Amino acid sequence: MSEKQTEYMTNAQGHLVPKSMVKDLDLLRDETVKKIVRAALELQILMIDFKGQAFADVTAFMDISADQYATKIGGDKGNLSLSSFDGKYKVLVAADTSIILDEKLHIAKQLIDNCIHRWTANSNDNLKALVEHAFRTDKSGNINTGRVLGLMQLKIDDPEWGQAMAALKDSIQPNKSKRYLRLYQRVDDTNKYEQISLDIAGL
Repeated sequence: MSEKQTEYMTNAQGHLVPKSMVKDLDLLRDETVKKIVRAALELQILMIDFKGQAFADVTAFMDISADQYATKIGGDKGNLSLSSFDGKYKVLVAADTSIILDEKLHIAKQLIDNCIHRWTANSNDNLKALVEHAFRTDKSGNINTGRVLGLMQLKIDDPEWGQAMAALKDSIQPNKSKRYLRLYQRVDDTNKYEQISLDIAGL
């Protein structure tokens, strides 16, 4: 008669521990967590499938709509709103394109520094501090594009500053486009729409 084979569990440090030595409460905790996470992963797959199907349905509808006018719609078909016949439900598709700033940003920074040195030759360094703040990087070494592009809103009459802003404008490059799907329903027969939350934290 063979001995009963020992069953092991892997702990957080990667060590094998005989299951018989694990406390009942730890076993229950392990079972509870894994049960919840397994259900969440299954739900995530369903949500991914739903998102893909929803975008496919919107694309199919837009193609059919375009056929009515003997035309085709190119691109990602983003930034559009579709409503049900009774106006109770609304599907909103939004496209958001992020940007990056290429090597021309360094040229713009040099031209701006030249301007700052000329303007602050006989004054304080407050303006220089403001510009340095705009070009400050975060912990990951990334520049806040919003702060940098905000410099383009300044009305400064200086040829070199104009060159710097031109270089800054030319440095803007589209990075990637992401599509968002938002669903709405009208609440209590009013004109107010409420977003249908698919975020667990928002439910």
